[in-house]
Amino acid sequence: MSDHDDVEIIPAGTDTSTPGSDDADNTAEELHGMVEQPAKVMRIGTMIKQLLEEVRAAPLDEASRARLKDIHRTSIKELEDGLSPDLQAELERLALPFTDDSTPSDAELRIAQAQLVGWLEGLFHGIQTALFAQQMAARAQLEQMRQGALPAVMNPGPESQTGHGQYL
Repeated sequence: MSDHDDVEIIPAGTDTSTPGSDDADNTAEELHGMVEQPAKVMRIGTMIKQLLEEVRAAPLDEASRARLKDIHRTSIKELEDGLSPDLQAELERLALPFTDDSTPSDAELRIAQAQLVGWLEGLFHGIQTALFAQQMAARAQLEQMRQGALPAVMNPGPESQTGHGQYL
C-alpha cells in the first residue's frame, strides 16, 4: 500500500451512522404516533367527503339533518380513536359539537362537514409531507452507505506512471 490509500477498516457491528442519519426512523415513528389507525382514518375521511358532496347537492328535510348531525358526531368520535392524543385534542377544539336540543340547518351542516373535510385534508397533506421527508432521509442514508462502501479512487502520482503491466 502506498501513502495515497485512504482506506478505513471498520469492524462489523460498528455504528457508522452520522448524526441525523436516523431521520427516516424518527419520521416513521412520528407518522405512526400521529395516526394510529391510518386505514380507519382514511375510510372515515372519504365517507365525510362524500357526505359533504351529498349535503351540497340536495336540500335536506329535518329528519335527514338530524341523521347527518348524528353521523357527524359519530364520525368525529371514530376519527379520534385512530388519532394520537395531540390530534384528538386539536380535532376536539376545531370541530365544535352541535347542540342537543335543536336540529342544525343545511348551512350549519355544510359548514361543519366542510370544516372536518378541510381538517382531514390538512392531516393527509401533513402525512404525505412526512412520508416524503422519510423517503428523502432514507435515500440520503442509502447514498451515505453506498459512498462509504466504495473504495476511494486514487489519483496516480508521477511515480506510478511507469508501466506495471496489464493487471496492476
